[in-house]
Amino acid sequence: MITFVLSLVALVLGYFIYGKVVEKIFKPDNRETPAVRINDGVDYLVMPSWKVFMIQFLNIAGTGPIFGAIMGMWFGTSAYLWIVFGCIFAGAVHDYFSGMLSMRHDGCGLPVLVGQFLGNNVKQVMLVFSVFLLVMVGVVFVYSPAIILEDIWANRIFWIFVIFVYYIIATLLPIDKIIGKIYPLFAFSLLFMAVALMIGLFIKQPQLPEVWEGLSNLGAEQFGMSSPIFPALFITIACGAISGFHATQSPLMSRCLKSEKMGRPVFYGAMITEGMVALIWATISSYFFFYGGWKEVAPADLVMQYEQSGKTLIQFFDAPTVVKLVCSSWLGIFGGILALLGVVAAPITSGDTAFRSARLIIAEFLHLEQRTMAKRLIVAVPMFAASIAFLFWQIENPDGFNIIWQYFGWSNQTLSVFTLWAITVYLVREKKPYVVTLIPAVFMTVVCITFILVSKNGFGLSETVGYGIAGATMILSFAWFFTWKTKSGRCQI
Repeated sequence: MITFVLSLVALVLGYFIYGKVVEKIFKPDNRETPAVRINDGVDYLVMPSWKVFMIQFLNIAGTGPIFGAIMGMWFGTSAYLWIVFGCIFAGAVHDYFSGMLSMRHDGCGLPVLVGQFLGNNVKQVMLVFSVFLLVMVGVVFVYSPAIILEDIWANRIFWIFVIFVYYIIATLLPIDKIIGKIYPLFAFSLLFMAVALMIGLFIKQPQLPEVWEGLSNLGAEQFGMSSPIFPALFITIACGAISGFHATQSPLMSRCLKSEKMGRPVFYGAMITEGMVALIWATISSYFFFYGGWKEVAPADLVMQYEQSGKTLIQFFDAPTVVKLVCSSWLGIFGGILALLGVVAAPITSGDTAFRSARLIIAEFLHLEQRTMAKRLIVAVPMFAASIAFLFWQIENPDGFNIIWQYFGWSNQTLSVFTLWAITVYLVREKKPYVVTLIPAVFMTVVCITFILVSKNGFGLSETVGYGIAGATMILSFAWFFTWKTKSGRCQI
C-alpha cells in the first residue's frame, strides 16, 4: 500500500507544482476566448467551468484508464512509475498545451494545430491519421458496449443500432443539448466509483506489490506473458499516462471556456484525475491477479469454470470482467450499477465525441461552417457511411475487434508524438523552455518505433534489432531537432 499512497500523493503534488510550472511557461492571459468571440451556439459556446472539466475528463477517460491500467499492471510495479511520471511530465503537459494552443488559434482541431508548427505536409498526414483514428474509436466503442449489453437484454445487433443512432444524434446536435447535460452525470459516476474503490483499498489493506520489491514482468513470471515491458507497457497504459486521442478532444472544450486561466484545472487537472483513476485500478488488478483477489470477488460457478478452462487468470478474466466482479463484490448492488455506467456509458461517451471531433476536423479542412444542420450533414453522412462499412467488417471478421484495438493503441500513441513535436516547435519559436515537451516527444517517438518494429502485429523483428533501431532513432531525433533549431536561428533557452 505504501507505493500506492506515495503515487497518489505524487500525482496531487504534480498538479500543484509541475502544473504551475507548465502554466507559467504558457502564460494564460485575459484575452477573449473562442467561446466568447466566435460563439455559434453549436460548437462554440460558454459553459460553466466545472461542467467543462467533467466533460473533458469523461471525453479523455472513457474506459481507457480502467482497462489499460488493469492490463498494464500485468507487467508489475513498473506500471506505477509509468502512470505517475508519464501523467505528470508527459500526459498532462500534452493535454494542457494542446488545449491552450487550440484556444489561442480559434479552437482549431489537431491537424490544423500540428500543421501550424510542423508544416502543411504533416498537416495533411495528420488530417487523414486523426480522422482514421477517431472513426476507429467510434467503431470500437459501438461494438464493445454492445457485447456487454447483449448479456442484459436483446441481441448485439439491436444494441449496435441503438448506440449508432445515439452517436448520430449527439454528433449533430449543439454540444450543450446532450453532451453538456448527461456527461457530468457519467463523469461523476466514474469518479464516485474510483473514490469508493480507493476507500475499499484502505479498508481492506490487501497485500500489494511495492516498487522496491522489483520491477520485473510479473505477468511473464506467473502467467507466461512474454511481451517485453518496453515498449508494451507504454502502449498498453495510454489514457492513464499519455494519449494522443486527448489532443483531438481538448479542442472541443477549448471552444467552451470563458477564460484561459481555467486551462490548468480543465486540461492539466483532468489528466491528473485520470491518472488517479488508472492508479486505483492498477492497484486493484495487482491484488486481483497476483495476491488471490480473484477468489474473493468471483462467484463459485465462475471459479469452477476457470479451473476447468485450462486458461491462465489473465486469459480467463479480461478487463471488463475484472471491473464487473470487483465493483459488484466491493460496492454491492449500487456498485454493479456504477460498473455498468463505467463499462458501457464511458466508451459510448468517448465514441460520440470522437465522431464529433472527426466532423469538426473534416469541416475545418473543407472550410464548411457548422452553424446550420445542412452543413453538418454534408460532413456527417459520408463519415457515418464509412463507419458503418468499417463496423460490418469488424462484425464479420472473428478477430476484427482485437485487430482494430491493437492498431488503435499504437495509432493513439503515435498521435501523441506528432502533438508533442508540434508543441516543442511552438515553445522554441516563442523562446520558452522547450525541454518540458522535447524529452516526452523523443521518448514517445522511441516507444512507438520500437513497438511497430518488435510487435508480432508489426514487423516482428527481434528485440535486439528493434532496440538497436529505436536507439538510433532517439539519437537522430535529438540531432534533427538541434540541427533545425540552429538553422532556424532560435535562441538557446
